[in-house]
Amino acid sequence: MAVTEMKVTPTSTPQQNSWSKILKNIWVLYAISVIGFIILWDLAAVTQITGKFLPRPMEVLNQLLDMLVNPLAGKTLLTHLWFSLKRVLIAFVIAVAIGVPIGVAMGINKYVNALVKPVFDLFKPMPPIAWISLAILWFGINETSKVFIIVIGAIVPCIINSYNGIRLVDESLYDAIRMLGANKYQEIIEVTFPAAFPAIFAGIQISLSMAWTTVLAAELVGAREGMGFIIIMGMNLSKPAMIIGGMIVIALTAWLISVSVNYLERWVCPWKTDLNK
Repeated sequence: MAVTEMKVTPTSTPQQNSWSKILKNIWVLYAISVIGFIILWDLAAVTQITGKFLPRPMEVLNQLLDMLVNPLAGKTLLTHLWFSLKRVLIAFVIAVAIGVPIGVAMGINKYVNALVKPVFDLFKPMPPIAWISLAILWFGINETSKVFIIVIGAIVPCIINSYNGIRLVDESLYDAIRMLGANKYQEIIEVTFPAAFPAIFAGIQISLSMAWTTVLAAELVGAREGMGFIIIMGMNLSKPAMIIGGMIVIALTAWLISVSVNYLERWVCPWKTDLNK
């Protein structure tokens, strides 16, 4: 008599299914990440792993609340944030308005590329902070010098990604539209730009991050206001809570603007695959 083996497939309980759904929710994972980071930060501050100059999260929060009410150098936290935000946005718009057309022109026209690329490759590795002395000599200690330094940092990703986005368009797309009798202008409008837009927007995102990274260097140029000024004051006054508070405000503001750019990208490039889905 043959004995047949029966496989028993384990069934998941409703409770297990609900936990699985919760853990697959992207917002739940975001919350776990943030809460876990805050807990680890608090433990590191309490145990003084990094020394006594790491404040606890509540100390940073109290410092931020204090700066919201009590002015620092005659200005509250929101006023300082507005000065930095204004500098970043002005420089960011200038960097995109100049950098994207240059990168696109380099990618489309080999003669423009031959003229611009050697000079661009020469200046590309120079950090924005190296331009501070020249910015002061050229523009003086004013808003123009600060915006100039931020533009220097933000323009490079725009040029690089725009150039690469154009150059890396699949050649088969051009072959397909040429078979339909398209001219050079139609190739650029109907193939080049749509295919390159995701890379161009990636460059814009990086440019925005670089603008916020560079604002601290820009506000070294005699600034009496701005988030960089708050961080520098925190260092001079030996107040780590003020330093980290300024860093957090910059990070949150940059994140909110980045989310806005993401929505703009989805509107301009609806064909791009959304990796978050």
